[in-house]
Amino acid sequence: MKKYILLNSKKLVFLMILGSLMFIQSIVNYANAKVISSVKPIGFIVEAIASGVTDNDILLPDGASPHSYYLKPSDLAKVKSAELVVWVGEDMEAFMPTILKSIDKQKQIELMAIPEIKVLLRTGHEDHEHEDTHSHPIPANGHHGEYDEHIWLSPKIAKVIAQSIHDRLITLYPDKNALIDANLNEFIIKLAETEQNIAKKLINVQNRGYFVFHDAYGYFESQFGLKNLGSFTINPAIQPGVQKVYAIQQALKEHRAVCVFREPQFSPAVIEKIVNGTDVRIGELNPLGTGISLSKDAYSQFLAKLTEQLLDCLDKD
Repeated sequence: MKKYILLNSKKLVFLMILGSLMFIQSIVNYANAKVISSVKPIGFIVEAIASGVTDNDILLPDGASPHSYYLKPSDLAKVKSAELVVWVGEDMEAFMPTILKSIDKQKQIELMAIPEIKVLLRTGHEDHEHEDTHSHPIPANGHHGEYDEHIWLSPKIAKVIAQSIHDRLITLYPDKNALIDANLNEFIIKLAETEQNIAKKLINVQNRGYFVFHDAYGYFESQFGLKNLGSFTINPAIQPGVQKVYAIQQALKEHRAVCVFREPQFSPAVIEKIVNGTDVRIGELNPLGTGISLSKDAYSQFLAKLTEQLLDCLDKD
């Protein structure tokens, strides 16, 4: 009996050591990832092109907002050890320029600086069809720059991003050119199929108006003909006052909105108070791909999930 207990104890210790070693190795692997993307949806595109070529990691943890994120020492280590850092732009990730000052420009891709992307950008001040003083539009579509920097929500821009990643990886890994080329081709084909499927699914809800609490979806809405009536500015953690609630309710009724979309950080109680007394349904949108794992098909999965979230609220009689 004692021998049996001793053997099991040794086995338990061995498994604990093995597990610890595997955990440590996973940390080392992430710290030494060769390509670092600032936000998850950009990382989805990178993973599609870099799959089988090199390791890819995301700087921001799942669910973190690039608008308010603060870098940790471990983030600095990731960036400094990377061979390539992919980020959107200063108005989206205000924390990035400081850390990148010491990083060679050849090890960075600032997506907003790519000429082929610049010509596809929406200005941050493009108004929605019915946005007015009642709808309390968020300044500059949720960020502070001249342009809407939620560029990962544009499949058209995603193709340009993929091409840029492809071209840089070709330079970094010339011995893997064939694989990098194949990955890009597969990404373009898969994305085209996804766009067609989304267009078919959303065609029946194009005339159903809605409001959002974070005006991040302009590229997606423009491509697929959706009817975003406007956006509201409220603190997601604080119950809005009586005047704010009344103004929003009036906008919802005036424009005959079908849905209002919140994001995961919004308290359900806050949104329920706003729609109380109206026929407006509450939906949830997630522009950062929370809960989706990195894979070759992750970007298409991200767009498909966003589509389903829209339909869950809009496509109800």
